[in-house]
Amino acid sequence: MKKVLSFLFVLLLTLALLIGCSSENSDTEDDSIEQTEEAAFPLTVTDALDNEMTIDEEPERIVSVIPSNTEIAFALGLGDEIVGVSDHDNYPEEVEEKEAIGGLEMNVEVILSLDPDLVLAHGSSSEASQEGLQQIRDSDIDVFVVNDAQDIEGTYEAIEQIGQVTGTPDEAEEIVSDMEDGFASLSETAEEIDETDRKSVFFEVSPEPDLFTAGQNTFFDSLLQVIGADNAAEELDGWVPIDPESIVELDPDVIITTYGHYSDDPVEQVVSRDGWDSMDAVENEDVYDIHSDIVSRPGPRLVEGAREIAEVVYPEYFEEE
Repeated sequence: MKKVLSFLFVLLLTLALLIGCSSENSDTEDDSIEQTEEAAFPLTVTDALDNEMTIDEEPERIVSVIPSNTEIAFALGLGDEIVGVSDHDNYPEEVEEKEAIGGLEMNVEVILSLDPDLVLAHGSSSEASQEGLQQIRDSDIDVFVVNDAQDIEGTYEAIEQIGQVTGTPDEAEEIVSDMEDGFASLSETAEEIDETDRKSVFFEVSPEPDLFTAGQNTFFDSLLQVIGADNAAEELDGWVPIDPESIVELDPDVIITTYGHYSDDPVEQVVSRDGWDSMDAVENEDVYDIHSDIVSRPGPRLVEGAREIAEVVYPEYFEEE
C-alpha cells in the first residue's frame, strides 16, 4: 500500500499542477524567455512561478529534480551536464550513474554539494520543497521552475523552455518538430477509423483498493484524442478516484492499466474482479497494461505512448505504425 500511495503522490504531483508562465519579451517565440541581441547568454528568464533571473553563462552542471525534466534534458543532449537527478528517475539508463538528490522532498545539502550552475525544478504545493528551492537560490544558484505541462502543447513549451535556459534551443525545436510529425502521422491514421469502430477507453492508473482514473485535462485524454478514441471517464476532470461500480456502469470497450511496473499482473487483477465479467472490455479480453511513464510524463516519449495506446485499441488500423 505504501508503495502504491507513493507512486500516486508522485504521479499527481507531476501532473496535477498547472501554472502559467509570463514575460514581457516579444522578440522570441517563447514568451517566458528574453534574450540579448549580442548572444544567447546572458539570458533573462521568468519561470513558471514568476521568478525572474539572469543566467550569465551556458550551464555546465545541471541538477534536475523531476523525471520529466531529466528526460527532456537527456533528449537535448545534456547527459554530460546532468550531475544530479531525483530518486524517481529511471530513464534513460544513464540516470543510474548520476547522483540521487532525494525523492518527494529534495536533499538540499546534496544538491549544493554538486555545485550546479542550474537547477531544473517544478512547482510544488509542498512548503518544504519551496523552502528548499529558496535555500538553493540564496546560495547564488539559478533555479528555473519549468512549466508544468498538462497537455501536448504544454509539453512543447516545457521542452522549449529547457532548451532556451540550457543553450540548446535548436535541439529543442527539432524535438518538438519530430513530436508534431509523430502525432500528425497517428492522427492521419485515426481519420481512417470508421465511426462504427470507434471505441471508448478507460484508464486505470492505480490498483485496488485505491482506484484512480484519468478524466479530462490529462495526458491520457489528449492521447486518446490523437488516436481517435473516446475517454470513458470524459465526464470527470483530472486525476480522480473512482469506485468499481462506477467503472462497471461506464462499460468501456477497452481498459488500460498503467501500473504493471510495480504491481503484479494488472490484467489478471482487472478481469478477476467480481461483477466485471459483464463488461465489454473484460468479456472481449481487451484489457492491457502500458507503462505509465510513456503516457504521463511530459516529454518526447509521449509519441511512443500514443502509439502503444493506438496499437492495443485499434490494432487493425495501427499495427503497421
